[in-house]
Amino acid sequence: MATTTNFGWETPDDTDLVKDGALAMRTLGNAIDTSLVDLKGGITGQNLRKNSNTDMDFVWAGDATNTVIDAAGDLLVGTAADTLGRLAIGTAGQVLKVNSGATALEWGTAGGGGKVLQVVTATTTTAVTVASTTYTDGGLSASITPSSATSKVLVLAQQNLYVTRDPADRAFAKAQLVRGASSLFASTYFFGTRSSSATREAVGTFAITWLDSPSTTSATTYKVQIACVDTANFGEVKGQYGSSASSIVLLEIGA
Repeated sequence: MATTTNFGWETPDDTDLVKDGALAMRTLGNAIDTSLVDLKGGITGQNLRKNSNTDMDFVWAGDATNTVIDAAGDLLVGTAADTLGRLAIGTAGQVLKVNSGATALEWGTAGGGGKVLQVVTATTTTAVTVASTTYTDGGLSASITPSSATSKVLVLAQQNLYVTRDPADRAFAKAQLVRGASSLFASTYFFGTRSSSATREAVGTFAITWLDSPSTTSATTYKVQIACVDTANFGEVKGQYGSSASSIVLLEIGA
């Protein structure tokens, strides 16, 4: 008996007798049937996969992705060598990117690169009177929640102020921009009246443009505080005097 080149199935020799043909065919058929047994069976929807490196060693298996995907928008990602994982869909406006450790994919905010990501504005006409040298909230504030800890916040604030005093004495105003409880910029002896002047009042504006790096994704409040440099003879400073409007604009700038 001879054998086939690849699988070694037995076949008749050219010199075999005709009477041996039935046996030879049966032997060949049994060899093929044994070799292809792994191809038998399976159910609808299954895939045929190699079970090992052995010739003709196959196995029927279901679609592995069906046990990973849980909802519309899920993505299949590699979580380790030869390991399939699920990345749930992100939120509106997010983009797919590599995490900070360069070890996996994640959803995140699109890179801004100096772009304005959001704008918050606030105005006030509520009068505030301060007769103290201690900084006090001037009624102008706004809060912003940065979308990324690497974002910067550009602050544009304009606080209207009014200083008064009794004759023959001085009264100067001072103002500062604060984030939370931290002073970002302070202007002392901002404006006011001098003791040698007969003028009893002065009107001015504390205007500031400040680029801040809050390094947070929590709600962050910026405000202007005002105070008197001195309070001799009833000196005081007023914000939004006569219902004049003060305004503040916060712009989140993408890193």
